[in-house]
Amino acid sequence: MVASPASTVSDSMSASSQVPDVDVCVIGAGPVGATLACRLAREGIRVAIVDKAPLAPMEHPDFDGRAYAIAAGPKTLLEEAGVWELLPLDSCPIEEILVTDGRPGEPASSLFLEFTREDASQPFGWMAEARALRVALNEALHMYPTLSVLSPAEAKVERKPEGATIRLNDGRVFNAALVVAADGRKSKLRSEAGIPLTKLSYGQTAIVCAIAHEFPHDNGALEHFLPAGPFAQLPMTGTDNHPYLSAIVWSDKDGTAERFAALPDDVFAREIERRMGNTRLGKVTPVGRRWTYPLSAQYAQRYTDTRLLLVGDAAHGIHPIAGQGLNLGFRDIIALSEILIAAHHAGEDFGSPALLARYQARCRPANMLMLAATDTLDRLFSNNNPVIRLARDLGIASVHRLPALRKAFVRHAMGL
Repeated sequence: MVASPASTVSDSMSASSQVPDVDVCVIGAGPVGATLACRLAREGIRVAIVDKAPLAPMEHPDFDGRAYAIAAGPKTLLEEAGVWELLPLDSCPIEEILVTDGRPGEPASSLFLEFTREDASQPFGWMAEARALRVALNEALHMYPTLSVLSPAEAKVERKPEGATIRLNDGRVFNAALVVAADGRKSKLRSEAGIPLTKLSYGQTAIVCAIAHEFPHDNGALEHFLPAGPFAQLPMTGTDNHPYLSAIVWSDKDGTAERFAALPDDVFAREIERRMGNTRLGKVTPVGRRWTYPLSAQYAQRYTDTRLLLVGDAAHGIHPIAGQGLNLGFRDIIALSEILIAAHHAGEDFGSPALLARYQARCRPANMLMLAATDTLDRLFSNNNPVIRLARDLGIASVHRLPALRKAFVRHAMGL
């Protein structure tokens, strides 16, 4: 893999250089925070982004089995931020999605829901490897003259009605009109602001990995509901060694998932095949590392405080049942970028209470609906009650028979 500029330049600013005052300071250089910084800087807005981790080691030079499903709306955002064209590896379009219900080792129910190429004018989404997106973001972060990249650096933020002051652990100090908390589920900025957080535990752990398989996926994805949790197969771009490749997100009960993840390759492969509900991919072979993530939902009671906004996982976290977690964060950025770019052209104060209120009003209700929907889906499908199973199978089959409803679901999931 060709190294990005971020791999050869440790920081855009040395510890001895002064940091200019900015319009927006983003704390956290993950995909959401970094994309926001690039999108705003491309419009000439003065931005600083701070992350406690060095960016270059955040790139993974070897295939590690992790990938993101990027919906159509967020893909447009990444294009507008100058990131998408920098991806060093080809993304794979998702052009069909099969939704089924069943039990491990048994064929899927004959009642199913399928989204096909006829339900949308473009792919439902694109699968991009996590390492590829990191490389692209690191390169894009160093493209814009109005963007200061401060990494690795720890920031102490002092917020007052008239503005925010950011003090770095190396002694540098600068001011910002607005601070954006993109510092993840355990957001320090959210805690310091005293914003209450509600958590919902699912008692599930997700296994994330990749598989090579015997037959092509034809750009098709699978969401197979099982009693212990949903099982998803997502198409990926193949390699010379593995021409047919897919990502797997397999949710199972806490404890059980960790035991499955530790199985030898051949046994693990058989367990995956037992959970597919069909044989369309043929024999499978695990590729790369396996990752486990405890699953829970959480939501902040509000997204704003004095000169502060929450975005992405700092504001909300949902079950991965519909693959909308990262896309939900990107939707925050789509809305926030539009608000801040308009404020920039109008000469408006980026940290004004009116601007903060516009952001919260636009994003939080929609995010809460998505959280409620994914929570309901998991609780409805992650059980083995025969009455509930029949009802949900009839439900997904009914949606399959209504093209207009299918297309409405698709447009919402694509973020259009």
